[in-house]
Amino acid sequence: MSGGVLALVAARDLRLAGRRRFEALLPVVFFIVAASLFPLGVGPEPQVLRQIAPGVVWVCALLAAMLSLNTLFASDFQDGSLEQMLLSRHSAVFIAAGKALAHWILTGLPLILAAPVLGVLFDMHATSILTLVAGLMLGTPVLSLLGSIGAALTLGLRSGGVLILLIVLPLCIPVLIFGAGAVGMVDMGLSANGHLSLLGALLLLSLVAAPPAAAAALRISMS
Repeated sequence: MSGGVLALVAARDLRLAGRRRFEALLPVVFFIVAASLFPLGVGPEPQVLRQIAPGVVWVCALLAAMLSLNTLFASDFQDGSLEQMLLSRHSAVFIAAGKALAHWILTGLPLILAAPVLGVLFDMHATSILTLVAGLMLGTPVLSLLGSIGAALTLGLRSGGVLILLIVLPLCIPVLIFGAGAVGMVDMGLSANGHLSLLGALLLLSLVAAPPAAAAALRISMS
């Protein structure tokens, strides 16, 4: 039953995003455009591009994920839908998890699909591109889950967008380090399993801890 609530909340947010397609596409457009500017700025030297590629892609992915966080709960808060959800008999934990899932489908998944194109643009090797995609698959859900906490804590605040960045960005630094580090290990001819395992551990920890924390923050913000 609770899993059904999670799916219903996510499906509802996806339908609403379909009516605002420009806003939904903004993060992935920002991701592609921002990352594509770096080769123009640093020059066409393949070795240099391969060295900076993991960090550039991960930083752009992190910033792209942050773009839509302040609207994660805001529209439902403004029209009263969020209050009705929280007053229902359904668990606020699964409501928050459904919101995070929709955010990942709208932002994280397109970033994963666009990453191989950027990998080719930066002249990355095939194994490095696969490692980059694997890292994004593990890391982008963490960004959405942690972002849901920041969005819930700043709900209704006038400068909420800036506060979300101040709250969420420090929490996402380990994801950035391990994600970029995994590709760096492959480029050095070493195994990336350690970094990917740490990303997987962060994902499991976020799945367990982030939805209850976001639910508690929502109740505080709505009280």
